[in-house]
Amino acid sequence: MTEARDTLSQMNDRSREVFRRVVEAYLDTGEPVGSRTLTRALTEKVSAATIRNVMQDLEFLGLLDSPHVSAGRVPTQAGLRMFVDGLLEVRALDDTDREKLDATVGSNSSDVSGLLDQVGSALSGVTRGASLVLTPKHEAPLRHIEFVSLAPERALVVIVFADGHVENRVFTPPAGQTPSSMREAANFINAHLEGRTLSELRLVIGEQIARRRREIDGLAAQLIDSGIAIWDGEDDSSERLIVRGRANLLGEETAEEELDRIRSLFDDLERKRDIAEFLDLTEDGEGVRIFIGSENKLFSLSGSSLVVSPYMNADRKIIGAVGVIGPTRLNYGRIVPIVDYTAQLVGRLLSDRS
Repeated sequence: MTEARDTLSQMNDRSREVFRRVVEAYLDTGEPVGSRTLTRALTEKVSAATIRNVMQDLEFLGLLDSPHVSAGRVPTQAGLRMFVDGLLEVRALDDTDREKLDATVGSNSSDVSGLLDQVGSALSGVTRGASLVLTPKHEAPLRHIEFVSLAPERALVVIVFADGHVENRVFTPPAGQTPSSMREAANFINAHLEGRTLSELRLVIGEQIARRRREIDGLAAQLIDSGIAIWDGEDDSSERLIVRGRANLLGEETAEEELDRIRSLFDDLERKRDIAEFLDLTEDGEGVRIFIGSENKLFSLSGSSLVVSPYMNADRKIIGAVGVIGPTRLNYGRIVPIVDYTAQLVGRLLSDRS
């Protein structure tokens, strides 16, 4: 952010205004912005030729780009980053948007995942984008675990917690699993529950497997690893990611190139690659963070932007995150306060329920 402000401070008033107008027009329309368009918008009355010279200078600095020789300019990723860090004017949260988000507070859902699903749907509806909600892990002591074979490459694991909470997850078991090996895996796990949480259980089972590897069916040991990893570890985070509103990014008039990028984005989501890093993106500090294009490690291939904020429990510990993802020309000024408010809302909801 400091670098962006330093660059802006070195630009004269005309260059800053031309740059700001180009970015704002692009974010509004998605189209390249020409010099003649700017002559009608600038505070200072200058010729189109003068504006073209300024735009060429901004292009030389790597802040603007020209898609075609005779076309107008669009901001580069570096230009968008500088705009977001140095010129973005964040709006106050609209009352209508606030009311739609607050409506989730009145939900009768007793299930946290169901409540957060509704929050994600509301966030998607308000922003007209795709929403992401990373739900907190359930860390109550365990009562029982069971594996159920659904198909040769699909299995269900059922976890019953001491507080009555039940979680079901479908996962891909190691090749060659049989009903008997699944029963053996479940029996082994249940023998070591003793009121432990999933995190504690994983450590205990890891020690047991290391000591008794020869006594345990090899496939069952793999199944134990796969089943527990659904909740604790990288795969844990991927299973806790709620995505809503993908259809909002697939309008009928979306350009084919943009459609390809969006399909790539949701291919990433469906495969749930690197989703464990979603929460990591937020842990450098409180508040909303914006990741543009390749800055976004989760979806760098999709040409998308992610606006994300962590939410905390009553102890001010980060336990999850909410965000909105869309094309790089998101309306950042409107999206940022919505994501910020949603994160605070979720934190209050979970703190009240606990």
